[in-house]
Amino acid sequence: MPSSLRLLRRSPGRLSPAQAHRHLRDEQAVLLDVREMSEWRSGHAPGALHLPLSRLRAGSPLPAAAHGKPILVICRSGHRSQQAAELLAARGVEARDIAGGMIAWAREGLPVADESSGSIA
Repeated sequence: MPSSLRLLRRSPGRLSPAQAHRHLRDEQAVLLDVREMSEWRSGHAPGALHLPLSRLRAGSPLPAAAHGKPILVICRSGHRSQQAAELLAARGVEARDIAGGMIAWAREGLPVADESSGSIA
């Protein structure tokens, strides 16, 4: 197992956007955005999967691409992603949330895409 993946497994429940981006760049985790559709359309991390927390709570399954890898969960500010990570952990899924959400992600200068133009940052 790569050492960075072991670090992810031992790390606390939250990761900074920069830590999350490193894991995603190295393809050691999958990013799940749990915001509602209008929020998603306004800008999301490239490559993120989308499943709103409301649907996750209603029992919707994870997208197939999320199976077999740790899941990093993001929302707007970090509140819903923390709830989603706890919900996923209760289902036996290895999940961590990203502190500060997309607000912190964008503030750190990490890439953001929208539905119409692809990458916007």
